[in-house]
Amino acid sequence: MSYGAQNYGGETGIDQTEFDAMSAFSVKSVRLAFIRKVYSILSVQLVITFGIVLAFSLSDGMKGFAKGNPSLVWLGFIVTFMSLIFLMCCGDLRRKFPHNFILLGIFTVAESFMLGITTAHFDTQAVLIAIGVTAIVCAALTAFAFQTKIDFTVYSGAAFVFFLVFFLTGFIMLFVKIPILHTVYAGLGALLFSFFLLIDTQMIVGGTRSMVISPEEYILAVITLYIDIINLFLYILQIVQGSR
Repeated sequence: MSYGAQNYGGETGIDQTEFDAMSAFSVKSVRLAFIRKVYSILSVQLVITFGIVLAFSLSDGMKGFAKGNPSLVWLGFIVTFMSLIFLMCCGDLRRKFPHNFILLGIFTVAESFMLGITTAHFDTQAVLIAIGVTAIVCAALTAFAFQTKIDFTVYSGAAFVFFLVFFLTGFIMLFVKIPILHTVYAGLGALLFSFFLLIDTQMIVGGTRSMVISPEEYILAVITLYIDIINLFLYILQIVQGSR
């Protein structure tokens, strides 16, 4: 390593310090390009998703269609689940253009359709409030994750364990008919996915964090943020609806 650095400096007239600075700049440039790509794709996803949600919530015709065909949620779930399996489990496919964008598009539309049918059963005002609150919370958490020196990625293991407990508790909640407990559960869900959003954002930002996502995995990064935001929205919506 030392010989290679000396040979490079000898041939180009660049010393080791300058070479290290250029390498650091190159790495930072790649990371910044990766961040821009991730948030550009995510923005398109969110516009599609919440556009469909608003269509189902604001249109009486769409609302009636959703309430009259509740089984269509399962169709959306199956398509969402299958496309997500391909994206998450097939690394080569996830990194191959244009296959990755086609699958991501299918996943986004199916998830948006399923979300639209689900939110059609909620009050329109509750949906609008939940969208606004979610946007504010996500913006604040993203800004905090970018600038804080606290490394939240070290807590990813603990967050996953809490998620498993939370997920299993959800099955029990299906048989509980006490509204206040469902509101408390929704509050815990909002906190959990807020924490996941912090962790996943820092994994994308990189830097000195203990866990980072490779710039090649921009589709994986987009999916993780998207899922965090959608789940956060759903739990906020339940809280708003419960308070009404």
